Amino acid sequence: MQKASVKNQELKEQWDELVSILTERFSETETIDIEGILYLVGLQELGQVHKRFKKEDNVDIIHIGICSVLEPFGYYAFDYFDDDRWPHFKLLEELPPLKPGEQSILMKEAVVYYFIQKGLIQ
Repeated sequence: MQKASVKNQELKEQWDELVSILTERFSETETIDIEGILYLVGLQELGQVHKRFKKEDNVDIIHIGICSVLEPFGYYAFDYFDDDRWPHFKLLEELPPLKPGEQSILMKEAVVYYFIQKGLIQ
């Protein structure tokens, strides 16, 4: 049980560091939340960071972020780019049924891992 506690504390510290860095860089007034971070990941993976998007594109951009951070965990795999250069992913494995708190932990772990791989945090 103590191992889980240490792991949870490490995740919390990494998450707090990441939120602090991204809030400082991308938000003028409010602390950036998980949805905002997934949106930033989606933009990064889309590679069209300076383009203005329609409101309906935002959900797709967040979906790209979700797929990108869960890809190393074996849930998604990159499939192809469409004619507009938007990435598409295929589902490899259904996410297990998770309680909201467990889902939050999985997403935070995936996001932290993504940014560790990108060299933004350690």
